[in-house]
Amino acid sequence: MAAAETETELQHGSSPWRRFRRHRMAQLGVLILVAQILFVTVGPMLSPMDALKQNLFARYGAPDSVHWMGTDELGRDLMVRVMLGGRVSMVVGLCAMAFALAVGTLLGAIAGYYRKMDSIIMRVTDMMLSFPSIIVLILLASVFGTGFWTIVVVVGALRWMSIARIIRASFLSLREREYVEAARATGAGGFRIVLKHMLPNTMGPIIVNCTLGVASAILTESTLSFLGFGIQPPTPTWGNMLQNAQSEMFDAPWMAIYPGLAILLAVMSINFIGDGLRDAFDPRANTRG
Repeated sequence: MAAAETETELQHGSSPWRRFRRHRMAQLGVLILVAQILFVTVGPMLSPMDALKQNLFARYGAPDSVHWMGTDELGRDLMVRVMLGGRVSMVVGLCAMAFALAVGTLLGAIAGYYRKMDSIIMRVTDMMLSFPSIIVLILLASVFGTGFWTIVVVVGALRWMSIARIIRASFLSLREREYVEAARATGAGGFRIVLKHMLPNTMGPIIVNCTLGVASAILTESTLSFLGFGIQPPTPTWGNMLQNAQSEMFDAPWMAIYPGLAILLAVMSINFIGDGLRDAFDPRANTRG
């Protein structure tokens, strides 16, 4: 029955956007993500609290009418720190995936269109995939430091391989299509063919991969910060807030609950959106097997 409905959708030209809107979990993910983005962007401007202001007389304060999420080990308001930490963690995830997208698109396009470079680039990609990612991340962070842009590059450096492989696989099939052959016959150069005729036809898988990659990048940044190799205090991130909370899990559990819940909601909502985009761009995916 599901397969028949899918065939009917394709025959009537159901657009990816319409299929995405019918994906309930994706819509839930959009609502959660939009609420969280508003929380971390608008929230700090509306809050009267200062994320860096210390009050040693209010250390480990439980949530109340003044500090809605309680206070931390230095008496700082936890809610405004979760807000500002979300800004950093989400921007790191977005920038890291933008870096990975740029590198992966360039290398994947070269490998898929220019056969002489295919073997070299794919061997480098396989080599990068063979390394334990967390060990490489810690090593790179230790060598190059823990500044914002350094963490962006470090996280993005281990996210481009999947994008490169997707684009390369798509290009290998597209380069033999009639419209590509026609463009080549009219004298169009390789750069123009790739940019105008081939890359637009790979946007669906790229968008899905990048969406899911943002969630993975946020989780990776949080892991690095939790281990002490990410962005350092006093700049709050969800990861270093969890690091500070690990010794107070029983005495002040709210210090871990709220940053951890923020990470959970961000990653879950983005994954829901990614699943919805995957089904929207490939409606047969949920009927296979």
